[in-house]
Amino acid sequence: MSTNESLKQQIATQKQNEVANNNKPKTIGDYIDQMAPAMAQALPQHMSIERMTRMATTVIRTTPQLKEADVSSLLGAVMQSAQLGLEPGPMGHCYFLPFRNNKKGTTDVTFIIGYRGMIDLARRSGHIQSIYAHAVYENDEFDYQLGLHSDLKHVPAESDRGQFKGAYAVAHFKDGGYQFEYMPKSEIEKRRARSKAGNSKYSPWATDYEEMAKKTVIRYMWKYLPVSVEMQQAVSHDEGVGKNIKDITPDDDSYVDMPEIVADYPQEEGATDESN
Repeated sequence: MSTNESLKQQIATQKQNEVANNNKPKTIGDYIDQMAPAMAQALPQHMSIERMTRMATTVIRTTPQLKEADVSSLLGAVMQSAQLGLEPGPMGHCYFLPFRNNKKGTTDVTFIIGYRGMIDLARRSGHIQSIYAHAVYENDEFDYQLGLHSDLKHVPAESDRGQFKGAYAVAHFKDGGYQFEYMPKSEIEKRRARSKAGNSKYSPWATDYEEMAKKTVIRYMWKYLPVSVEMQQAVSHDEGVGKNIKDITPDDDSYVDMPEIVADYPQEEGATDESN
């Protein structure tokens, strides 16, 4: 594995070569394409590298703050989504959340697994017959009990359901067993407050509160589910800053730090600059 000094030298050499050859600085899209072979090695069999790179590129292009982020952090988040086989974007499998790192003076990227992503990961274990979560509101008929004969009953109100009260998750195992957890809003809010993404205006907490509440309960239940150690460890990186590329990429030729890049993508003909 290369040392930091040798990596810095590699980057400096590349910059010199780009200047000497009058090459344009690379865009983030260029770096994602360059990282594609390593991503392809990490992807689960059910997902193609073409789709993953297209989804990641689209998310970055439509989120201006991501284009201003530290490149290593951003690409680390992209690689984490590839390793887990979760698509960033409108489906809610995972999110790339930009946040300001005041200590470093940079914009870093937090990788967040969404509700649908947690469901997908759990189902891949092969031991879970079904898994789901629901939000509970004040006017719903809801009751649960724990103990030797635990039980849960939920009948949603037909019209006005009132204010959000909490959320629960249920997993049925193929061997006939089951696990469920309920979490009131107060507990969900405590976990949101501890989250780096909790109060960001770019966070799914701001746009999809109910989905994130259900995901919070599933994540709490996660330790009781029959999933692999590898999957347990993968989920433990949820809501963490994108790792250094070297830590998560098997290809030793991948970058650790990136040269200066073009923050935006080349505009299509007729497009206007929205940054002013």
